[in-house]
Amino acid sequence: MNRALLRDLCSAALATGLVAAAILVGRHTDDFRDTLRVDWPPLLADFDPHIGPGTPAAVLLAVAGVAYGPRVSARLPWRALTLGAWLASMAWIWSLALIDGAHDGVAVRLTTRHEYLQVIGRFHDIPAALGGFSRHILLHSPDNWPAHVAGHPPAATVTFVLLDRVGLHGGGWAGAWCITVGASACAAVLVAVRTLASEDLARRTAPFVVFAPAAVWLGTSADAYFAGVAAWAVALLAVAVTRRSCGAAAASGLLFGLTCHLSYGLTLFALIAASVLFLGRRELRARPALGVALAAGAAVVPTLFTLAGFNWWEAYRLLVTRYYQGAGGIRPYGYWVWANLACTVVVTGAATSAGLARAAGIPAWLRHGAPSPQNEARARLAMVVGAACLALLVADLSGMSKAETERIWLPFAMWLLPACAYLPRARGWLCAQVLVALAVNHLLYTGW
Repeated sequence: MNRALLRDLCSAALATGLVAAAILVGRHTDDFRDTLRVDWPPLLADFDPHIGPGTPAAVLLAVAGVAYGPRVSARLPWRALTLGAWLASMAWIWSLALIDGAHDGVAVRLTTRHEYLQVIGRFHDIPAALGGFSRHILLHSPDNWPAHVAGHPPAATVTFVLLDRVGLHGGGWAGAWCITVGASACAAVLVAVRTLASEDLARRTAPFVVFAPAAVWLGTSADAYFAGVAAWAVALLAVAVTRRSCGAAAASGLLFGLTCHLSYGLTLFALIAASVLFLGRRELRARPALGVALAAGAAVVPTLFTLAGFNWWEAYRLLVTRYYQGAGGIRPYGYWVWANLACTVVVTGAATSAGLARAAGIPAWLRHGAPSPQNEARARLAMVVGAACLALLVADLSGMSKAETERIWLPFAMWLLPACAYLPRARGWLCAQVLVALAVNHLLYTGW
């Protein structure tokens, strides 16, 4: 066994050990204190071994992905690969969701008492609802919003209201929307990696983005929708700075503005955007209009919501109070500040942990290696992945994401997965990834 493989295996083992520690410490903590407020720490899930209608398809897709995924991603024409990644991701997400059945796995996920569809009837007049949105955030306010509505800016709720108005009623259609948009994040990540780094790295990334364990929570949570929007914001920004396209810059800004009105925490995507802008700094200096187009696009959604009466900053201030009125005020920071990272290991898989270890060593490796386009591409990708790690770390240290990060951090997790492109022996690592996803959805009934 060579040293590089040994280091990869050690990194994966350490990450797995972190998950094991979070399970053991979490069980012990809940036995004595009952403060974690999750049923199967560190995940919001119940232990419930089962099979379901999606089991045969999930197993078949997993076998096909491991056997043919790396080969197909290396040979398909680029446009076919990006479309194929989106479709394959949807198939993988749907098959995993249907392990719990169409009703329990998809239709009811966004209709429970904490979720967005509970308040559809209160948005008959959307501007009026937005104008009074902040008055219902605090837990003891009259007609307070359900947890997820209060915990996010209203763009997500408005999205589901609009789906209802065009005839796509109920949790089934809402779930299908989230899965479809969430799966498109795979294509967006590939576009960004190819644009910022190289096509070879994007092709090596493809199977790991499609068959990530994150698919368990991409079907179905609203955070899948958020992940898709945020991913395309980054991808379009990458296109804008490399091709000097003002149209792509404006579209990216528009999606960044929407991202910040889907989830307060996704303002941290500014760190990932900053890494893209740094990599494209020469193009930005050559065409300053790109920055103007980006800023103009980013102003659209905040302006519309402000004109409708929604004050983002006031709502966020009230949310912080609401957070500590509920489970956030009970869950211990000392456990979740590291157990959240264990959740991320489950979502991204041990292969990503090994890839991140390789990415961390790239700067030193470049100083001692011969300069080449391939090495430069690997370094550019490492910068974007590193920015995603930094954003996730800031979110963790903030204390505003104690538990449930297996879904909350999905948008960030999608940008950790490209680290798998650094790994040799893709099939072996891909096998480990799909086994995690199959094990989670067959042994646990997840909360999202």
